[in-house]
Amino acid sequence: MPYFVYKISPPLQLTHLDTLDRYQDARALVRTRRQDESSEQGVQYRMVFARQQAEAEKILSTPRDERVIGED
Repeated sequence: MPYFVYKISPPLQLTHLDTLDRYQDARALVRTRRQDESSEQGVQYRMVFARQQAEAEKILSTPRDERVIGED
């Protein structure tokens, strides 16, 4: 399964940047984009491991639960 790299702009606008087979290549692309575009507010770069582009976009558009650290 490939890695899909996306630019996420507010309000949750997904822009597909690239599809890569290797994790190392996808990670390097995301890190480079984050360093080059650090001046934009609210823009995120993410990669997701999925079978197809539609599945990747569904994963990225689903709100994530807040992390719980420790017990309440």
